[in-house]
Amino acid sequence: MESNHQSAWVTRSLHSVWHPCTQMQHHETVPLIPVRRGQGAWLYDHEGRRYLDAISSWWVNLFGHANPRINAALKDQLDTLEHAMLAGFTHEPVIELSEKLSALTGHVLGHSFYASDGASAVEIALKMSFHAWRNHGKTDKQEFVCLQGSYHGETIGALAVTDVALFKDAYGPLLRAAQTVLSPDARQARDGETAADVARRAAADVERLFQQKADRIAAIIIEPLVQCATGMAMHDPLYLQLVRALCDRYAVHLILDEIAVGCGRTGTFFACEQAGIWPDFVCLSKGISGGYLPLSLVMTRDDIYQAFYSSDVRRGFLHSHSYTGNPLACRAALATLQIFADDDVLAANRIKAATLTAALQPLAQHRQVRNFRQQGMIWAFDAIDATPDFSRRFFATAVEHELLMRPIGSTVYLMPPYILDDAEIAGLAASTLTVFDQTMAG
Repeated sequence: MESNHQSAWVTRSLHSVWHPCTQMQHHETVPLIPVRRGQGAWLYDHEGRRYLDAISSWWVNLFGHANPRINAALKDQLDTLEHAMLAGFTHEPVIELSEKLSALTGHVLGHSFYASDGASAVEIALKMSFHAWRNHGKTDKQEFVCLQGSYHGETIGALAVTDVALFKDAYGPLLRAAQTVLSPDARQARDGETAADVARRAAADVERLFQQKADRIAAIIIEPLVQCATGMAMHDPLYLQLVRALCDRYAVHLILDEIAVGCGRTGTFFACEQAGIWPDFVCLSKGISGGYLPLSLVMTRDDIYQAFYSSDVRRGFLHSHSYTGNPLACRAALATLQIFADDDVLAANRIKAATLTAALQPLAQHRQVRNFRQQGMIWAFDAIDATPDFSRRFFATAVEHELLMRPIGSTVYLMPPYILDDAEIAGLAASTLTVFDQTMAG
């Protein structure tokens, strides 16, 4: 039974806070959870009940809540510089972060432009691509290409290259239409096909479009290896290799949205490393600050940067955010990168991934499950014959079992922080099976 104290927090929130990605009326039957504190992989409410954050609080919290090393870095930064505008000024955290990220790409992507959230990073990459072509005199290159089922954010520009009806349909009249090509989603394999075959078929669709319209296309945007918000659609790295070659051949920019799939989530720091390619632009956000503070950035090549380098202000990149390159957020990101280096996180994650994959085998073999799949520190499976309210019922049941999980439609996914111990891994797998069985039976 919820106490009066806890209930008061819920009531106050419902009266004053408009929650994101939420039909508020649903909270008449599915109560809000007022979180009081976080520690490690767990969130705690006002009554001391705990919930394993199995989705890293929307895929951002890489190293646990209240991580002592990130906390210490932020406390130190607070006493030095909390914020300064980045127009006409600079500071140590943003310089050091830019240099470290550039080094992680072998200095192929040597220039970073900062914002606060993933959708803004996508907007920046789209604008940069268009403006770079214009500065090169190719003013007809104004169109963009996205994948079927793609999701890149919910601001107007980012929504234009998103292909999820739930997010897009209501705002369709406000959007500039993008070209849409086949997704390389391996679940679309025909009888006898492999994931690589699906990748080749999807890349052929890109080539058909480029043959017809490359002179009008500025860029194609792809979420590499895993299209997350469309239901964790995973594809073969071959697709990225093929599309990179097509972009080179037809003079089209390649934008990779690594907002959710970067920062080690797919098994390498950048997902595109598994294909052995680099894009013209890469967008980062979410985990880059360890889940602490809003931070996003676009990394790009020197030739793109040089297209804007001029004494003419009109040739400069005309975009700004008040909190661009915020020192606190950059310091959190530097602490996050230091944990990757100090703890050899990518190697440790391979061991954790194998352990959790083995523990999830009862779900993989479940008679009501299909398409069990895993990429790095992402697991997903699709429920067979799920009811329309499956996601909400699963979420509510998971809370009863000390889990924070939010299925996407009939797709259940796990994207836990990288710090789970063996007991937490075993508990997560067992509880997920229990919650799934109870939800399907309900």
